[in-house]
Amino acid sequence: MNTRPAITLVLGDITDQHVDALVNAANSSLLGGGGVDGAVHRRGGKAILDDCRRLRASRYGKGLPTGRAVATTAGELHAEHVIHTVGPVHSATEDRSDLLASCYRESLRVAGELGARSVAFPAISTGIYGWPMDDGARIAVRTVLESAPASVTDVRFVLFDRAAYQAFETALAEQG
Repeated sequence: MNTRPAITLVLGDITDQHVDALVNAANSSLLGGGGVDGAVHRRGGKAILDDCRRLRASRYGKGLPTGRAVATTAGELHAEHVIHTVGPVHSATEDRSDLLASCYRESLRVAGELGARSVAFPAISTGIYGWPMDDGARIAVRTVLESAPASVTDVRFVLFDRAAYQAFETALAEQG
């Protein structure tokens, strides 16, 4: 049985977090983009992009598949590693909840392999990918509580605005 990690909610910028592993809500190209992805690449610097280019030139020539996760250096961020994961675009006609949960599970798996004790997550897929915040928060909290390896003892959800914070606060309360 997994030991539950301590979960903290943080209102702020994920790139300010001092953690072992920072999760990036990446796009499949791994080469930067908007939102969290753009902020991680800008703040982390060229070393992250260089690692991502190496990944594209080797294992992920067609890009990182949705629901998967891969680690790179954290460059100039206050972390040892960045774990890139590609969230699903929300669909009103197709249930993609398993893909969203997979982003959190796979990120935690990679964090465990890296020996990370502290991990910071954004609210994956809830920005431009259109996932409803309440549902995204529920999936995120449940998956982290069910999937965190014993080595990961500190999980932070870093939320950009008050509405996201409140959605995660509610989801956390519902999980007990």
